[in-house]
Amino acid sequence: MSEPDDSAPIVTAIPGLDRQKSGGWLQRLSQGLSKSSRQFSEQVTSVLTKKRLDAEDLEALEDMLVEADLGAAAAARVAAAFGKARFGKEATETEVKESLAEAIAAELKPFEAAFAPLAGPKPYVVLFVGVNGSGKTTTLGKIAADLRSQGAKVLIAAGDTFRAAAIEQLQVWAERSGAEFISRPPGADAAGLAFDAVARAKEAGLDVVLIDTAGRLQNKSGLMDELAKIVRVLKKIDPALPHETLLVLDATVGRNALSQVEVFTQVAGVTGVVMTKLDGTARGGVLVPVAEASHAPIKLIGVGEGVEDLQAFDAAAFARSLVGLTPKP
Repeated sequence: MSEPDDSAPIVTAIPGLDRQKSGGWLQRLSQGLSKSSRQFSEQVTSVLTKKRLDAEDLEALEDMLVEADLGAAAAARVAAAFGKARFGKEATETEVKESLAEAIAAELKPFEAAFAPLAGPKPYVVLFVGVNGSGKTTTLGKIAADLRSQGAKVLIAAGDTFRAAAIEQLQVWAERSGAEFISRPPGADAAGLAFDAVARAKEAGLDVVLIDTAGRLQNKSGLMDELAKIVRVLKKIDPALPHETLLVLDATVGRNALSQVEVFTQVAGVTGVVMTKLDGTARGGVLVPVAEASHAPIKLIGVGEGVEDLQAFDAAAFARSLVGLTPKP
């Protein structure tokens, strides 16, 4: 084990607070995707219901799906699958939505996978990457709170050493959830902090280590080099580290997220994607091209500010909510 940093880490452990669960996730998912589903309802159903579906209708559907940010290739496949099921038939609004949901779910199902840090080795090390404003730090805090509610012993490492505000934000999450917290002064070496976090977790017999990183702009090579250094240092401890690298993306940036997927995958070896702020966009369909571009599964999605608004990705439930149908339990 090498590359220690010269400044001593600050470690705190604060008793956890109980958090209240409110409402059902499926209901929150439907509400969160209401902007996107409204677009489908207003455009798609007005064109495709109460008439026999023809080739012109399928072309119009494909255009609508592209506008919803599904991407040209996926839009063509979804339109073709929808046409195969409904071509030449009259359909009600519900039938149209059911067929669309099935076609979109089929696109996303291969990218559905669980985030299960408590099922892996201990300490299970998770690295969080993404640009500023993506919701990365908040996502880490929500995951910490959820793990603590399950009784897990969690260490949060404030690896975004460029921003004092990010360190303070994570310390608040640690205090709320009862997770341990490790940080260094702003400007300190983030790789050295990651090294110390894993060492601390091993020494204390902790279950999970959650490591934040600076919200790097993917076109800043120097900052991306530092992210690569964090990965190298972790692998010197154990070649299997990090066990999970989660790329947190902001749905409101639409297809601009695709360039982030490419660069962060090259630098950090992304193993899973978290899509946040789906409640803030009318183009929730962007999840489809993101899933295809990442070559990594969608692990979690977020539709609000609460801890309970971040949940495991379910392709069928997402697709039904996207087109304005109630997800099935």
